Amino acid sequence: MKKNKRIGALVDELTSNPGRLYDSKHFCEKFGIAKSSLSEDMKIVNEVLRENGSGHVESISGVGGGIRFIPGISEEKTAELQNALIEILSDSSRILGGGFLYTADIMYESHFVRDMAKVFAMRFSGLGADYVVTVETKGIPLAAQVAFLLNLPLVVIRREAMYSEGSTVSINYFSGSNQSIRKMSLAKRAVRQGTKAIVIDDFMKGGGSMVGVREILGEFDIETVGMGVALESREPIKKRVDGCLSILIIEEIDEEAGRIRISPSENL
Repeated sequence: MKKNKRIGALVDELTSNPGRLYDSKHFCEKFGIAKSSLSEDMKIVNEVLRENGSGHVESISGVGGGIRFIPGISEEKTAELQNALIEILSDSSRILGGGFLYTADIMYESHFVRDMAKVFAMRFSGLGADYVVTVETKGIPLAAQVAFLLNLPLVVIRREAMYSEGSTVSINYFSGSNQSIRKMSLAKRAVRQGTKAIVIDDFMKGGGSMVGVREILGEFDIETVGMGVALESREPIKKRVDGCLSILIIEEIDEEAGRIRISPSENL
């Protein structure tokens, strides 16, 4: 295979399998080339991906090392994503009773979900996580895409225990969004003791759900190493958790005036 076609094939395989660690021997045998030629090809592949703002190729030396693609998104494309979401979500017809905002269509729209997931995957790729965790239901598509980009299993915490999941651990937590005590359950077979997790969800108001997720993961001695949400409410200013990344901040939802104010997050 000629060099230009080989580079195209490398880009295709790496970007189709983000986070997967390849032994360099795999590509050398596949294309019938020496390691020195592969190194030259990977340098070009990495330049193309970086210039395109799609991520980069990481080379890990030593025993157990190899080559893998780390997905990413440029600052310019992140800003475009935020502006597009703000324009759509600022439509006053999205205001629901009680000052809530209709976002279900956005959280199930594949193109928006893909780009939001790239933002989180890029920032959480070096944390050594073993799982991506979410709470059903609207956060599942985003968390699933982050899990795919990081090559990690997805774990879904249920609102109610399901018989099909076997033995579970359940806790009660306070939901600031609903001002009520709610319940969440996690199957014992879904995770391993002493591991690490990234938590992804669609929305955070006061951080009560995130606290609940950390607590139920703590029952399994699982460390929460990263947290991310698509939308975060500005109020209350003091959240129950620190260090949660968000794509957008909901500044105001005025039901009477039909006004919605949303801004890009400052913590990306």
